[in-house]
Amino acid sequence: MFTINIYLKFALIALFLLGGTALAFTFGFWYAFPLLLIGIGLLVSYFLLGTIQSAAQMVQTMNFQGAEERLNLTIKPDWLYKTNRAFYYILKGTIAMNDKRNDEAEAYLEKARTIELPSDNEKAMVELQLANIHVSRSKWKQAQLHYRELKKLKVTEPQIKEQIQQFDKVMQNRGSIKQAARMSKGGVPTRPGGKRRRPKMR
Repeated sequence: MFTINIYLKFALIALFLLGGTALAFTFGFWYAFPLLLIGIGLLVSYFLLGTIQSAAQMVQTMNFQGAEERLNLTIKPDWLYKTNRAFYYILKGTIAMNDKRNDEAEAYLEKARTIELPSDNEKAMVELQLANIHVSRSKWKQAQLHYRELKKLKVTEPQIKEQIQQFDKVMQNRGSIKQAARMSKGGVPTRPGGKRRRPKMR
């Protein structure tokens, strides 16, 4: 999809609006109308589309810092077109997860979840990321809820399918993962029946 560099877009908006305004005062409104119309069109497209497309391209190349800086150029996320607003929060959540800011990531992803996403692929991406956040916190019940929602979706994107298959293995092995987590915290091993082993008496 064709996209204009955001800094070039800002320059064109200023050029057409300021140039059109100057032309209107000098020669009259109708001489300036085409320039003003183009400038207003570019400004409206900025508020409706934001910087989502270029930020998403940066995330794909693992340039998370650049993507966050690009997203920060979207000054009014609430004014974005609905789909772009959802992607804005998905990208913010993805970047926060990469930086281990899980509370922030969860908040952004929950916002994305409340917006109508265009397809099951995007819905699956959100559910999967939220489930992973809860697994990282050992909150298995919450992870299970998102996992159930995930399994209801018809995913067509191969990369997301692969990630779901990997998460399937995590959920199947959650018992051993829980045990390993307890051991890492200095917990006492338990027998299969759930009883703690008593230390040998001397």
